[in-house]
Amino acid sequence: MKVVLITVGKVKAPFGEADAHYRKMLQRHQPVDVIEVRDEVNIEGRVPTRAHVIALDRGGRALSSKAWASWLSERRIDAQDLCFLIGGPGGLSAESLRLADERLSLGPQTMAHQLARVVLLEQLFRATKILAGEKYHQ
Repeated sequence: MKVVLITVGKVKAPFGEADAHYRKMLQRHQPVDVIEVRDEVNIEGRVPTRAHVIALDRGGRALSSKAWASWLSERRIDAQDLCFLIGGPGGLSAESLRLADERLSLGPQTMAHQLARVVLLEQLFRATKILAGEKYHQ
């Protein structure tokens, strides 16, 4: 199963170091490719064919860490590639949200889009550790 993040904008300090850290840690369990686009107009053409598309949206379904692991396990069983969409400073437009098969939330608070990228990577890392039966802190 391939996991791709399509993000609006390039990661910048202070988030770049955390982004690289979690992507490196994920390599062992679930490599993640990141595609950075300049603006939302470029998202649609970058979504992999037949991927299950997930929009990060404050109004989406929020998951606990264990629920993330369960969700990821179900996607692995489906053997379908995953494509996460992360918008820019204003979030995702209605047009980009229509590309999604589902919407997930990182919580009800508003956060910087680059921080959302790091939080998503961290949650994917935590989920892979749970699925691998490795220790993680709650």
